[in-house]
Amino acid sequence: MTSLKDRPNTALLVIDVQNGVVAQAHQRDEVIANINTLVDKARAEKVPVIWVQHNSDELVPDTDVWQYVPELQRKDSEPLIQKRYGDSFEDTTLEAELAKRGVGRLVVAGAQTDACIRSTIHGGFTRGYDVVLASDAHTTDDLTEYGMPAPDKVIAHMNGYWKWQDGPGRKADVVETAKVDFGAA
Repeated sequence: MTSLKDRPNTALLVIDVQNGVVAQAHQRDEVIANINTLVDKARAEKVPVIWVQHNSDELVPDTDVWQYVPELQRKDSEPLIQKRYGDSFEDTTLEAELAKRGVGRLVVAGAQTDACIRSTIHGGFTRGYDVVLASDAHTTDDLTEYGMPAPDKVIAHMNGYWKWQDGPGRKADVVETAKVDFGAA
């Protein structure tokens, strides 16, 4: 149902599952296992998997904290998008990679829920994409010492409100890993 013309395909976006991003993340191992399940399913169904990697003063390229976690293995044929902002579309090649593949629907997984995941799902939606958030394949750190809600509450809030997001000609949804359908529009 995407509002992007001639873009019937779906892609899986794996965002910022880097050593320094998820080292202390809520349910880290379970979330990474779910992301691996999504990656395997996407590959089996010939759905593009696009990886996004954050660069910053804390995540310096080619350092250990900047690297993707070893549990997730990107294939050389799968694009790796470098970004400096929360929204994976902002000042990156993501849109060009999606357009080249005829993608109008995104399934999103990764970290952090209340930062780059939030920014990217909103960024994709406002650009005309249908955006599916994998409910059990995104995570965040415990930032309660800074007045934020506990991580499980942040994740529940994101899952709760995203399924009600709407706009003309496009759709948002929240689906658990086991029920993700890469072919459904």
